[in-house]
Amino acid sequence: MTPRMTFAPLLALLALSAAPIEPQGKALKSATFEERRGLVLANDRLELTVLTQGGSMANLVLRDDPELLSPLWNPMRMAREAGRKTTESGTGHFVCVDGFGPVSPEEQAAGLPGHGEAHRQPCEVRYSGRQDKTLILTLAAELPLARELFTRTFRLVDGENIVYVESELESLLGFDRPVCWAEHATIGAPFLEPGKTVVDMSARRGKTRSHESGASSPPHRLASFLDFTWPEAPAVDGRTVDLRAAPANPNSGDHTACLMDPDRKLVFVTALHTGKRLLLGYLFKREEYPWLQNWEHYPADLKMARGLEFGTQPFDLPRREVIQTGSLFDTPVYRWLP
Repeated sequence: MTPRMTFAPLLALLALSAAPIEPQGKALKSATFEERRGLVLANDRLELTVLTQGGSMANLVLRDDPELLSPLWNPMRMAREAGRKTTESGTGHFVCVDGFGPVSPEEQAAGLPGHGEAHRQPCEVRYSGRQDKTLILTLAAELPLARELFTRTFRLVDGENIVYVESELESLLGFDRPVCWAEHATIGAPFLEPGKTVVDMSARRGKTRSHESGASSPPHRLASFLDFTWPEAPAVDGRTVDLRAAPANPNSGDHTACLMDPDRKLVFVTALHTGKRLLLGYLFKREEYPWLQNWEHYPADLKMARGLEFGTQPFDLPRREVIQTGSLFDTPVYRWLP
């Protein structure tokens, strides 16, 4: 049997006034989300839309919310509202495996996409059904270039505001190799609102991304490639910036990487809309995801996105650069897939 690498984060969407409602119809049904095929899982609290392409979590709402406001990023809707086209292949929460970041010229010539193959591959349904109070969906996709099998299982339990997610990556080759894996969890407007949406995490040390390796538009508000202690990051003007709240007057774009607290077995990242009292949270094992890249895209037109990208490496960079770096803050920046 081929050894497997397993990850199991928990996803919770909470509102202080949430109340259960009676389920209507089937708990699992087919759907279309932004012209993409998907499946909708629902219990008496939550409704989650999962795309059959890559198993991406595209939409998540509380069933008793009159607005049905999803915290997840929808670049297709944002582009449509702005009157422009989008080339984004990812949406909401998508997985980056095997690869987190751009590819080398050789990988590109071989057909390998940025952020790995998994989020672009069509998935087959391995299992769907109910076991007592738990609704279960298992999707799987083979990654033909990486020669890996990616499997993801979603579970919703009646009476809970939690999505249980378990993922497995199985090597189809006979030798150990480095693996690059990130969960590209991304929140977006209108849930992500200037001055009202606050992100926190169980992080300690952090580092700003080099300006040379990232986009320059919108302009940077953070200094280039400097260490800091979460949540106070160094700014280009010499002051510090509290990274938790979305800026009241947005017009900036930055990446930071944070090392999750090594003294915790379970670590977290949360996003709270203080006005709507709506909280999105992730809980995961620190040994599996020691890093979180904080991607802050705050254009002046308010079509904002913020990535809470927890994974095996601090920044989304080409595989070769990640492997050559080896470690940061005495912590490995990749894992081995046996």
